[in-house]
Formats: sequence, C-alpha cells, structure tokens
Amino acid sequence: MPARLIETGAKKLAQLYTKLVAEVSSGSPPPPGADWAMAMFPPAVLSTLRQLVAFLRTLPMPATHPSHPAAETILTTLKDAQRGYADMRGAWTQKCLESQGKRVIDRADTIDVIAAGKEFGKWVEVALISCEEEYQLLTQLTPIASPAMLGSSFTILLAPILSLFGTTLTALVNLVKRSLPKYTFLALSAYEEMLVLQPQWDDLLSRRGNAGRREGNELRDGLHTLRAVCLRSFPEFLADLKLGALGKGGELVTTGLADFAISTVKYMERLPQVEAAAGSALFTLGDGNWKMGEGVQVGKGATKGGESDESVVLEHYVYDIVVTAVNSLNTLSRSSRRPTIASIFLLNNISYLRHHLFLEPIHPALAGLIPKSAHDYLNSNFRTAKSAYFDSNFMPLMQALTDDPKEKTNKSATKEKFTRFFDLLEEVMERHKLAKVMEDDADGREQIAEEVVKLVIPSLQRFSQKHRDKEFSKNPQKYIKMSNEAVESQLRSIYR
Repeated sequence: MPARLIETGAKKLAQLYTKLVAEVSSGSPPPPGADWAMAMFPPAVLSTLRQLVAFLRTLPMPATHPSHPAAETILTTLKDAQRGYADMRGAWTQKCLESQGKRVIDRADTIDVIAAGKEFGKWVEVALISCEEEYQLLTQLTPIASPAMLGSSFTILLAPILSLFGTTLTALVNLVKRSLPKYTFLALSAYEEMLVLQPQWDDLLSRRGNAGRREGNELRDGLHTLRAVCLRSFPEFLADLKLGALGKGGELVTTGLADFAISTVKYMERLPQVEAAAGSALFTLGDGNWKMGEGVQVGKGATKGGESDESVVLEHYVYDIVVTAVNSLNTLSRSSRRPTIASIFLLNNISYLRHHLFLEPIHPALAGLIPKSAHDYLNSNFRTAKSAYFDSNFMPLMQALTDDPKEKTNKSATKEKFTRFFDLLEEVMERHKLAKVMEDDADGREQIAEEVVKLVIPSLQRFSQKHRDKEFSKNPQKYIKMSNEAVESQLRSIYR
C-alpha cells in the first residue's frame, strides 16, 4: 500500500509539474520587430517549480532504491515529465524565435545588405542566448539530474530550435542565390556574424552529451553552406569585370563611367565592413583560385613560412580586382575607333577608380586594404591614360604650330598653321562641352588644366612670337583669332 501511495503521489506531482511548465510555455509570442528577449518563468512559478523539483528528486528510483517496488514506475513517470518539459520549452522557444526569424528574412530584401546580414547574426545570437538560458533552467528544473538525462533532455529541447535555424538559414541562402551579385555582402555579413558566434555554439551543443554528438553541429553546417555561397561570389565578380571589356556590343560613344567601374568601387567600399569573413572565405578558397585556373600572379609573395595568411590572401584578391577592372577599361578603350573619345573615357574611369579607392575612399579602412602593388598599377595606368588624353586631344594643336625645318616657311604656310590651330581649338572646346573630364575630382581637374596650359601655351607663344614681326598678313587678326591669354582662359574653362 505505501508503495502505491508513493507512486500515485509521484504521478500527481508530475502532473502538477507538467501543468506549471505548460502554463509558462504557451500563449502569444512577441510580435515581429519587438525589442525582445526570451520571456522567462514568472518568479512565483519558478519558486514553486524549484520546490517541487527538489522534492521529486528525493523520490525512490532504481539508482537510489533498487529494491523499492515503485522505483521503476516513478522513474518512467519522471522521464515522461522531463521529456514533456524539454518538448514544451523547445517548442515555445522555437515559436518565439520563429516570427523574429521570418521578419529578418522579409527585411533582408528591403534594407541594406550588410545591415541585413547583421540582423540575421543578431537573431542567431538571440537564439544562442535563449538556448543558454534554457539550459540553465533545465539544470535546475529537471526531476532527473543525471548527466546522461540532462544531455538527452537538452537534445530534445534544442531540436525544434535548430530545425528553425536550418530553415531560416536556407531561406537566407535561397535569397542570396537568387541574385548573387546583389546579395554577396548579405552572405558575407551573415557569415562574419556566425563566425564570431561559432565558439559559443560549439560549447552549447557539446552539452547534449553522446546523443547530441550524433546529431552533428548545425551551426557549423550552416557556416559551410554560407561559406560555399561566398566562395562562388569571388570568381563570379571577377568574371563580371572581365565581361565589362566587351561593352554593350556597339561603338564606345560615351566618356562617362562604365557600369563595371562603378560596381568595382561599390564592391570595394563594402569590403572593409566584412573583412574578416572575406579573408576567411578567400583563405579557404585558396590563393589565386578565384581566377578559375589562371593561377597566382607573379610578384605575389607568401608570408613567413611560405603560407599566406587571410589578410595577405585578401590583399591578393583586391589586387586582382583592380587589375581586372583596369584591364577591361583599357580593352574597351582600345576597341573604339574614336581615340579622342576613348582617351577621355579611359582617363575618367581610371581617375574614378584611383580617386575612390585610395585617394579619398568613402570607407576610411578601404585604403588600408589596397596593397602597394595595386596602388602602383593604378597610378601607372593613370599616368598612361593622362598621356593618351593629352596626345589625342592636344598634341594636334601643338603639331599645327610646328615648323618643319626641311621646308621653307612662307606667309601662306603661317596663315594655314594659325587657321589650323584655332580650328582644332574650337573642336577641342566643342568636344569638351559634351565630354566632361574627371567630374568627381575638382583637384584632379585643376591639375589637368595646369598641365594642358603648360603643354599648349608655350608652343603658341613661341610660334606667335616668331611670326609676329614677319607681317605674314595685312590682317593678322583674321588668323590669330584670340590672344595667348584668351586661349589659356579657354583651355582652363574646360575644367571648371
């Protein structure tokens, strides 16, 4: 009879325990967007449960009272109650996290991509904190506190939460895959957030015990999934830059910025914000493998010990971005049948890259990411582009005023040279009304203006001085249409 009473009492207490847990594990979860932390047990209920659990742990069970007739039944009753606790708390935590996770995915398509990745990371962190708190409660409120039962219960509790993590991550990855160029930095941002959280998750998941170890590591698997998407993005971005060299199938008629030059700057401006993720993913991909079989370029040294670290590999990738973008600009420029237009196009685009990547980068950390080799390459190409611009647009002006020492200069030739010079000057002025030079760089334009003046005006002065007293015409104003000062003013006006 006493054994039956103890057994009945244990079942009644287990029912009360389950009822109390159910009451605090139900209801409406916080609405999406709420400033939310897991709703914990009310203090009064928690106090009651602790007292109840303390008593349940004193009941006879096979481990402590192997000969007690009610021990096996009580063990089964408490196991069922403990499994119910884990089920209810896991389902409730999942329910609370679910609406927040859905909101993160819904917003990922409408807000800044890096901010969206950080939001996903924050959601994962909240899930981690919630699981940590649930584990602490589990240690206090489980009737059977053996390590094996605790690990088994925690595995049950985590299952729906980890399942939600998996489906939410899958939704995020599917969004990224829909348009990898658009969402590359969403993937990198989320990956960076999860990298930071991984050690804490590893520690938490290890508490599942032997049974949990067979379940695997969901966060690590999720990291691998995200990283795989990130790895795809690096060679694809370079491939897009190479495609830029093909243009849009027609003659180069614009002197403005190429779409791929703009996308290069936008890409590079975001890179410092996900530097750790990009470095980690690129290191996994392998130095130079983003070039899809082309190999590592000569001159890219390895670090101590012969192996590149993440920061060096990231520098190598940045170098290849710069080189690929510049090469595509050069190819596009060379394909034009109009050297004057092509030279302005090339100067504008190389100047744009140079200005925004390291002269005045929008993100202060960007200049530090660009290696000296990329600086040198961009500076060298800028000098070449500037020289080509001068040659195609202003060298004809100077050539028009050049006397051939083999030919005898006569009045007719002098008239023709002045006429030719001012005709060409008018063409240059007309061209530059439409073809603006380095519009986003006032200092650069001022420097170009100085160089153009130093290039053209001395030749004009020498030629004018040489022929001024030779009376090549009774009406010299007919051929010398403006003074040297006026020509200089005209040239400077191009760059204002």
